[in-house]
Amino acid sequence: MRTLLERPAGPMTTLLKRLAAAIAVVYGAASLAFLSLHLIPGDPVAILLGPATTASPEVRRQISAELGLDRPLLAQYLGHLGRLSTGDLGSSYQLQRPVWWLIGDQLAPTVQLTAAAIAAALLIALVSAVSTAGRRPAARAIATAWELTAVSLPSYWLGVLLLTAFSFHLRIFPVIGGQGPAALVLPALTLALPIAGVLAQVLREGLESALAQPFALTARARGLSQSAVRLRHALRHAAGSLATLTGWLVGTLLGGAVLVETVFGRPGLGALTLQAVQNRDMPVVMGVVAVSAAVFVAISAAVDLLHRVIDPRLKGVVT
Repeated sequence: MRTLLERPAGPMTTLLKRLAAAIAVVYGAASLAFLSLHLIPGDPVAILLGPATTASPEVRRQISAELGLDRPLLAQYLGHLGRLSTGDLGSSYQLQRPVWWLIGDQLAPTVQLTAAAIAAALLIALVSAVSTAGRRPAARAIATAWELTAVSLPSYWLGVLLLTAFSFHLRIFPVIGGQGPAALVLPALTLALPIAGVLAQVLREGLESALAQPFALTARARGLSQSAVRLRHALRHAAGSLATLTGWLVGTLLGGAVLVETVFGRPGLGALTLQAVQNRDMPVVMGVVAVSAAVFVAISAAVDLLHRVIDPRLKGVVT
């Protein structure tokens, strides 16, 4: 007989645990962003005024007081977290606009870029893995070679290579800008290729493991072709690990978007974050980090639900 401690947690307990974990992730990310900004050398007021400004000490003290930068570091930190708990991300020091407004204004281009990159990465990974899993060693070796090359290339360098080849020489795609589908192709590929290399390797291993299982042998014995076994049976079996890894990689795309949006001259959260870090605009940086952490938590929850769709055996399991 199970004791009380051995009983599985109920849905409400699980929900509360996940909510507490989500809050911890958001506050932890905001705390790291706050500490990182304060570790950057330099006076925030001097950075805001610019190198050419000759403001008097009184003016500098007044600006510092208005922005709350004259308070102790702990008081500033608790103030930021207190406003975050109410959904108030504050206003930009540099742009003098609410952080929510700035994020909302730059969110659409980043979401568009991220969605296109994930779609391209999944398509490339599926084609590479399905076409080479369990095939001849030569085909597998070629696929592994391009995957390792894509994973090892820095995103900014890959973006420069794509720009040089397809914009400067072939003139197929525009050099900079964020308007139109054509301007989205190269930035999306820059983000997608390294991710596709990782996803293809994981998916191929899952497919080869599934093809060696008894259900694959049974499906072949029933007369199904090799392609049908791969697509109808083995792919679903291997999709669980692919979904988990894809959800994690989506949460890491913001770091890559900072460089990609800079290289291609695109608007978005990456460019906004880079500008805010350079200007020590703490409310903007902390706001973007908090929103990104919340998105990461939401994606993790969506991936968990997707696992239950992929594997019906998990529908009755409370984790």
